[in-house]
Amino acid sequence: MAKYRKGAITIMILFFSLTTPTGIGIGIGISNIYNEYSPTALIVEGVLNSASAGILIYMALVDLLASDFMNPNLQINFRLQLGSNVALLIGACSMSILAKWGGA
Repeated sequence: MAKYRKGAITIMILFFSLTTPTGIGIGIGISNIYNEYSPTALIVEGVLNSASAGILIYMALVDLLASDFMNPNLQINFRLQLGSNVALLIGACSMSILAKWGGA
């Protein structure tokens, strides 16, 4: 478990609790002038979606799965390696299909 000083914890709690209401306030404030079909809005949305997807892929593959795939039991058992890789590919394909279906 991470050890933080009380001041750092307080600042993190403050920022965490203010982020959503601030975003909602900004959204309400610009809702009358925002054109979701303008080229600038589409580019910004695409860039932010790409950054979000990249972060999710990094977190899934590097932070979560790397420790599982480096397990000594997995390293010495070829069938377990094959099954893990097939499961990973099926999961990635399933998520891609869901993303395509949800964004259509």
